Amino acid sequence: MNDTAEPNNKVALITGAAHRIGAELARQLHAAGMNIALHYRNSKEQAEALAVELNDSRPDSVVTIQADLLDTAGLPRVIAAARQSWQRLDVLLNNASTFYPTPVGNTDEAAWDDLMGSNLKAPFFLAQAAAPELKQRGGCIVNIVDIHAHRPMKGYPVYSVAKAGLAMLTMTLARELGPEVRVNGVAPGAILWPEHEMDESQKNELLDRTALKRQGSPADIARTALFLIRDADYISGQIINVDGGRTLGF
Repeated sequence: MNDTAEPNNKVALITGAAHRIGAELARQLHAAGMNIALHYRNSKEQAEALAVELNDSRPDSVVTIQADLLDTAGLPRVIAAARQSWQRLDVLLNNASTFYPTPVGNTDEAAWDDLMGSNLKAPFFLAQAAAPELKQRGGCIVNIVDIHAHRPMKGYPVYSVAKAGLAMLTMTLARELGPEVRVNGVAPGAILWPEHEMDESQKNELLDRTALKRQGSPADIARTALFLIRDADYISGQIINVDGGRTLGF
């Protein structure tokens, strides 16, 4: 069944949606008319504030779901909760991610499990749990990858490997879940600076390596995700770099 419902009838589950890129994804998909299930782990206050903001503009259009995505056995309940309010789920947007350095020689198994779990394992098992409903609706999955899936970041080997796995998962799921479900990815470049300190010289050096010589914004990622969800009916298994030309090899 290929459900061609307009955006204002569709439901999107966004993981890690309380702040940063996740919150902008929620705002843009909501503005396009979708109902949103906002997942968060620890950021309850921010998630509920965002839900109030969006529900004020369109009542009963947003719900929040708390879950630890490392609890693999609980992931089917996340999908069920996303579907419950509107009795459908059309979009799974795997945005949640952990990110921190893991230098070789100073990384333990807990860091490996955490980074692999949030960036790769959870997206797979969420997709598996959502697949029957997405197939029924002719839905789609969008994974937020990273340009470092193909250009490893020094000092972040485990994160880079996890995102490389997510890139392959995007292509693999496109084959496994087609023809009913489209699966694509968005790979951000210099969009938001890491939450740890970066000095101005480091930021400027990074921007100098882009063709556009400037930083992007979460809105650039959200608009690309919206395109893949709403306008890209014949695109599957692709990852779009949104990086200002960073991956050109400057």
